[in-house]
Amino acid sequence: MPHSSEEPQIRPSVPGPRASAGTARVPQPPRPAVPGPRPGPRPAPPRADRSRPGPGASGSTRPARGPAPSSPGTSTAALTAPTARIRLEAATAATAVAVADDAVDALLDEGRSPGDILVLTTGGPHPWAEHELTFGEGAYWRQQSEGGDVFYAHTSALARATSRPVVVVAVNGGTDAAIAESLPSALGKAGTDLVVCGDPEQLRSLL
Repeated sequence: MPHSSEEPQIRPSVPGPRASAGTARVPQPPRPAVPGPRPGPRPAPPRADRSRPGPGASGSTRPARGPAPSSPGTSTAALTAPTARIRLEAATAATAVAVADDAVDALLDEGRSPGDILVLTTGGPHPWAEHELTFGEGAYWRQQSEGGDVFYAHTSALARATSRPVVVVAVNGGTDAAIAESLPSALGKAGTDLVVCGDPEQLRSLL
């Protein structure tokens, strides 16, 4: 019997994919970009790569035992001092800064904190001090007061330098009179140890 035009017609359902409830994902907004790493500290001037002496090698701190024969390229005996132990490291004026740097490396390897060490020069300034002074004297001396790293200065600025447990002096120039005047002041800045890098014969006559 034909359907009347007024009767609703039921159409067969057409098979096909159905969206399951709760399966639709809401797009997530993009995450904000993570800031990149902060700029690091100023690069230090390049320094020659030198091997560091291990424990027991030349340059390690020893109790004072009185004078001993010196040999080229090796440390001489530690001498008894009223306030701090004095150790001499054989060097020429041309090699004194490099020998002082090696002495600092050995001290750090032995467990000394960088903030424990003050390095002085009697001739030209240490390359690190020269580099840092390009940023101004205020920033340069602020590093000393912060005390977080080895500090490098010239013996002419000893009055402004603060005491530290270990003082390393590189005798890289200067007159005998100026060196003789600066060594007692350097000794007064040293809490436990004074390491002097220079000609042993010259230094023994001045100490």
